[in-house]
Amino acid sequence: MSIFSFKDADALGSVISVDTAAVIIRVDDLDCLKRLQVNRLVVLQSSKAGQHLIGVVVKITRKPDDRAIAAGVPEDGDEIAEPNENNLVRITLIGTLLDKVGEAKNVFRRTLETVPEIEANCFSLEGETLTSFMQVISNVEIDGPKLSLGTFTLDDDAVAYLNGNKLFQRHAVIVGSTGSGKSWTTARLLDQIAALPQANTVLFDIHGEYRPLKGDAFQHFRIAGPADIEKQTGIDDGVLHLPYWLLGYEALVAMFVDRSDQNAPNQSMVMTRAITEAKQATLGDPQYKEILDNFTIDSPVPFAIDAVLANLNELNTQMVPGARSGSEKQGDYHGKLSRLISRLEAKRADRRLAFLFQPPAPCMEMGWLENMVHRLVAGRGAQDGKTGGIKVVDFSEVPSDVLPLMVSLLAQIIFSTAIWTKSAQRHPIAILCDEAHLYIPERAQADSGDSVAVEIFERIAKEGRKYGIGLVVISQRPSEVNRTVLSQCNNVIAMRLTNGDDQSVIKRLLPDSLGSFGELLPVLDVGEALVVGDASLLPTRIRIAEPESKPDSQTVAFWDEWNSQDAKSDTANAIKSWRRQSAGD
Repeated sequence: MSIFSFKDADALGSVISVDTAAVIIRVDDLDCLKRLQVNRLVVLQSSKAGQHLIGVVVKITRKPDDRAIAAGVPEDGDEIAEPNENNLVRITLIGTLLDKVGEAKNVFRRTLETVPEIEANCFSLEGETLTSFMQVISNVEIDGPKLSLGTFTLDDDAVAYLNGNKLFQRHAVIVGSTGSGKSWTTARLLDQIAALPQANTVLFDIHGEYRPLKGDAFQHFRIAGPADIEKQTGIDDGVLHLPYWLLGYEALVAMFVDRSDQNAPNQSMVMTRAITEAKQATLGDPQYKEILDNFTIDSPVPFAIDAVLANLNELNTQMVPGARSGSEKQGDYHGKLSRLISRLEAKRADRRLAFLFQPPAPCMEMGWLENMVHRLVAGRGAQDGKTGGIKVVDFSEVPSDVLPLMVSLLAQIIFSTAIWTKSAQRHPIAILCDEAHLYIPERAQADSGDSVAVEIFERIAKEGRKYGIGLVVISQRPSEVNRTVLSQCNNVIAMRLTNGDDQSVIKRLLPDSLGSFGELLPVLDVGEALVVGDASLLPTRIRIAEPESKPDSQTVAFWDEWNSQDAKSDTANAIKSWRRQSAGD
């Protein structure tokens, strides 16, 4: 049965002009004209039975009918009669709804097999009919919770559904200027995910604003800070360490080797050899023979940093036999590794990097990685009684200069685990990247931590779908996010954007026939979003519903606070936290 059952009496008007995908209808009833708004969806009768054409209103005009004016002069020269009005609505056709295709019913296609005939009726798409239509185009057929971010701005009675499969399969981007409601939208999306029994999501929380999200579906972790060195806290305490031995070759080089140094190639080669030997020492036990026979420098095997430093120091001061008997000369690397050793020792002693270079003893054991990855990657139903499949990882205490490396390291761990998991046992996981412009930048310096991070996220964006990894990029500056990553995001949830460059990035994602939707970006209200992409075949303007748990990102009411009688100040604790580089109690 068709979801459309319009009566002729309900028609807004009739077609008076057809030009390929552009249609003009005349609306005789002024009240009907007043109900119409630009960007509202309408339905037109097709010339084929069992089909309806879907269009979007792009222009509404009201002007005198020239023919009425010409005919309005009476022969006796009396007053000119009041002319009629021509109420015209310009519509762009964007698709066809077929009542039945084979066994499937109510199938929407972004094609135009026919055009409407002259005098064909046009109907407004609203209320329950609009909700039903959006379920059709979003392919929302599964039982249980459905993905809905809110209601349509133009019709609060119509629920806006999205296709949850395609939203994550084809990747997504959530963008909007500061204060437009990005965090609110992200929290609403997480609310929807939390209702699923096997939810599996990791959110990279850069500023700690998602701490208030609570419930059985959520697990909260924070990257260890300086205050955690003495406490020896671990993942069971909600504290996550990322020991140095997890870093791949490119990340190690980016962190320790100064590419501008003339000895950089030697330093990279020697460091590779020293780390390989240190890992071989760890794998000396016969039980690791199979790993030892096949491992590489990128294999996540614990090794002693002290052994590496000792090796480098030995080479840096090495004397070898000279040409004459009993004489000595400097070795090939004598004095050429000093800067590498200094950088490594400085990083190792930096308390800000305690999570990297001063992990608790359990983090240096072979079995630790399996436990950490299970907590991070396993879905909600596989957490062995632990809460939640939504893992919120707080990076707020990670120094900004190593943030891209650390975020990408966690992403690399998730990606590598998915690659090496047998397809039959692979559980899909979504990665939500808050403030993505900080670690997936459009312009990354070659051989830097940024470039390593970009390379990892580019690979996830291109190949993640094959391994059950969905990517959601969240940013207030889409123009500063890597274009390759954005180009792989086939779903866009765009809040208000006031910057011209950011608007241009989003407008390029819109079909030519729907370019007018791009003009809405700077005038969207707070909490409103333009949703475009595979998860919703048609661009839709949505008012985001209130999330159950609100993130800690509320805009401060400056004037009200300044006008308050209560004074606020906590500079003593602020300075204390600043000095110890930790916001903990």
